[in-house]
Amino acid sequence: MAVMTSKERVQAAIHHEEGDRVPFDYDANENIDAELKRHFGLARDDEPGLRRRLGVDILRVNPRYIGPVIHAPVADRQIDPFGARRRWVEHGSGGYWDCCDFPLKDADLATVEAWPFPNPDHFDFVGYRSDCEKFKDFAVTYGHPAVGDGMNCMGAVRTMERIYLDLGEGDEAGLHLIQRKFAFDAELMDRSLTAAKGLVDLVWIGEDLGTQIAPIISMRTWRRHLRPLHQRLIDVATKHGVPVMLHSCGASSWVFDDLAEMGVRAVDTLQPEARGMAPAGLKERWGSKLAFHGCISTAGPVSFGTPEDVRKEVRDTLAIMKPGGGYMMAPTHCLQDNSPLENVLAMYEAAHQYGSYRASAG
Repeated sequence: MAVMTSKERVQAAIHHEEGDRVPFDYDANENIDAELKRHFGLARDDEPGLRRRLGVDILRVNPRYIGPVIHAPVADRQIDPFGARRRWVEHGSGGYWDCCDFPLKDADLATVEAWPFPNPDHFDFVGYRSDCEKFKDFAVTYGHPAVGDGMNCMGAVRTMERIYLDLGEGDEAGLHLIQRKFAFDAELMDRSLTAAKGLVDLVWIGEDLGTQIAPIISMRTWRRHLRPLHQRLIDVATKHGVPVMLHSCGASSWVFDDLAEMGVRAVDTLQPEARGMAPAGLKERWGSKLAFHGCISTAGPVSFGTPEDVRKEVRDTLAIMKPGGGYMMAPTHCLQDNSPLENVLAMYEAAHQYGSYRASAG
C-alpha cells in the first residue's frame, strides 16, 4: 500500500475506508505543550513543527482577528472576543484560566443585544487562505470545539447555571445570546470556507452534551433550542463540501443518531470512562454512520499510568476502532499538565506501531 498524505488519510477515515494507517491528532494544555517542544528543540510557537515530529495529520488553521479591541482589558483577567473573563488558577501540576466575573449574569434582552461581539468583517481572510496553502501538507481543519458551543461559551459570560435555566425556561435574553453566538459562527465559517475554497478538509464544531453519567440537557431541549442552530452550521459546511466533526465531552452518545441524521460525519472526544462511551459499543452501534476521533483518555493511563500502560491502551483501542476505517486517534481532550512526557511520547509511538493497516503491522 502506498504511503498516503495526511489529507488522504483523514479523508479515508471520514469515508470509513482503510488507508495506510490511522490518522492522528493532538491537543494539549500550555505546560505539557511547552515541555514537548523543549524535548524536540522547537520554538514555543512552532505548532506545525511539533505535529510533524509526532506524526500528527491534522492542523487547525483559523482566520486571524485584525479589528479593534472589542472588550476593554481588566486587570488580572484574560478576556475572550465574546467578553468572557478568566483568571489564572494554580494547581498541583500547573494552572488554567478559570471563568469568572460573568458580566451578563443578570442581563436582560436589551443588554444582551447591545453586548459587543466580534465582527466577521474584521478577520483576515486573505491571510487565512495563505495559511491554508502554507500548511497543505496537513489535513487542514477549520474551527475548534468552541465553534457552535452555545452553552459553554455563553455560560462563560452568563454562568452555566443561568444558561441551563435559560434553556429550560425559554428565557429570551439567554436564548438570544446563544443565537447571536451561532449567527456569528455561521457567518465567519461561510466567509472562511469561501476564502479557502478547496483547502479545508474538515470543519470542527462543538457542544458539550453530557456529564460523566448522563445527558446534560434533555432530548426535548436539544431538539427545540440547539439542534436547529447546529444544523445551520452543518448546512454552511455542507454547502462548501466540507465534512463536519462535532466535539462533545462526557456521556454524549444519546445524541449520535440525531447528529448522523443532521449530516455530522465524525464525533469527538469519546471519553471511554463516561457512561455509554466504551469504544466497542460505539463502534458496533454507530461505526457505519459516524467516524470517531479521540478515545485515548486524558483521565486514564496517559496521566496516571506507565508508558507501557499507555501503549496497551492505544493498542487495545486501535484493535477495536481501526477495522474498516472510520477512526482518528487522538486524546479525549487536551493532554493535561499532569501527563508525564514519557507517557505522551509513548502514546504516539504506539499509535505509529499499531495504527498501520499494512499486513506487517504488529
